[in-house]
Amino acid sequence: MKKIALADLLSLEAYEAQRPVIRQAIMDHKKTRRVPLGPNATLHFEDYMVMRYQIMELIRAEKITADEELEGELEAYNPLIPDGKNLKVTFMLEYPDEAERKERLRQLTGIEELISIQIAGFDPVYPIANEDLPRSTEDKTSAVHFLRFEFTDDMIEAAKNGASWSIRSEHLNYQHATDPVAPEIAESLLRDFA
Repeated sequence: MKKIALADLLSLEAYEAQRPVIRQAIMDHKKTRRVPLGPNATLHFEDYMVMRYQIMELIRAEKITADEELEGELEAYNPLIPDGKNLKVTFMLEYPDEAERKERLRQLTGIEELISIQIAGFDPVYPIANEDLPRSTEDKTSAVHFLRFEFTDDMIEAAKNGASWSIRSEHLNYQHATDPVAPEIAESLLRDFA
């Protein structure tokens, strides 16, 4: 999948003028890139369009114009774009009540290693979690994790040929599945294998 280059970024003025249209397009796009997993977890699948939007929003908020600073943002965000053989995910645990959140994050240590994506007919794929920095301790997990799922050519081919997808949490304290993944989401994720 294409990475974001400086030439792909709009000027602040151009972005401001187009922002309402871009925001609506992103909100529509994200609907096909979000998978709830039980009542308190969500997988947000990242891609070029989402990362470009996040960079443009950051540029807008911080009024970044220097090429050197922009290059730094590209270096930070481009690794979150799939490379054609994988899916990249922001995994979020969501508990609105602070006391419950603290307790549940203690109970869910290691959950980031126990999320799987399975293409029908193949073994589940488990993620490489938090490559940038550790987000969990022995005592608790983080509410946000960055996951990378690597797929074989055969898995990708089967998915492109219509095999169903499922996503699971296999943690003892949070066992939930989305099975099957909705067709419009699977179709969107297939574009990451281009």
